[in-house]
Amino acid sequence: MNDEASDAGSGGSENGPVSGFVVELPVFSGPFRLLADLMLEQQIDVCDVSIARITDRFLEYSKEAGAWSLDEATWFLAVCAILLEIKIGRLMPKHVALEEGDLEASPDLAYARSIELAAFRRMAEEFAKRLQANALYFPRETGPAREFAHLYPDILEKVQAEDLAVLAVALLRPPAQVDLSHVTPIRITVAEAMAAVEERLYETPAARFRDLVADCDERIQVVVRFLALLELFRDGKVGLSQADTFGEIDVTWQG
Repeated sequence: MNDEASDAGSGGSENGPVSGFVVELPVFSGPFRLLADLMLEQQIDVCDVSIARITDRFLEYSKEAGAWSLDEATWFLAVCAILLEIKIGRLMPKHVALEEGDLEASPDLAYARSIELAAFRRMAEEFAKRLQANALYFPRETGPAREFAHLYPDILEKVQAEDLAVLAVALLRPPAQVDLSHVTPIRITVAEAMAAVEERLYETPAARFRDLVADCDERIQVVVRFLALLELFRDGKVGLSQADTFGEIDVTWQG
């Protein structure tokens, strides 16, 4: 983890309840900060640790230690959420297909979560500074004195209904269509490439990948043809072999 991840992983006040929170577990005994770092770095198996037990103990400890800041509570909840997500991913059966975005005990996702937490903490500090600075401003709540009211110009004197209509049209006008002329159109699909490969392999059950892309004129066609081969291999319709690194890829039809 880089400095940002380390900062998120070691969040909380140095003198708050988090810094003095010690856990006693069969697999670990010591500060929770260190335990969280070890689990995120996969040096301790998260499945061997009861997150619920740690949470209950932390709530009891926080009452004993006195008041603790929102920053400490946020850090503790975020770390426990990450560890629970990792634990769920580890406990799920391998044959269950996880949706895109679900955690599969990935340290990269835990690292991304820590960066997100660091970003939220920085933004919270920035908001606090701006709120503190704007607290020094006091708006004028009283209007002009009645005897001087006639000296102030009427700002709506020259505003006509037509002006408001023009302004409304400009504000409510739908956005212009996005120009997609620079985007390369899709001229070939994986399904079409699979059909072309199957047709070639019907005639010649054994061929090299170089021969299967000999009729391709553009690089994108070669890429799509390769993706089609991978799809056929996944379906068990073709066999792939490569004797040497970066060598010829031999394709055999298995039907």
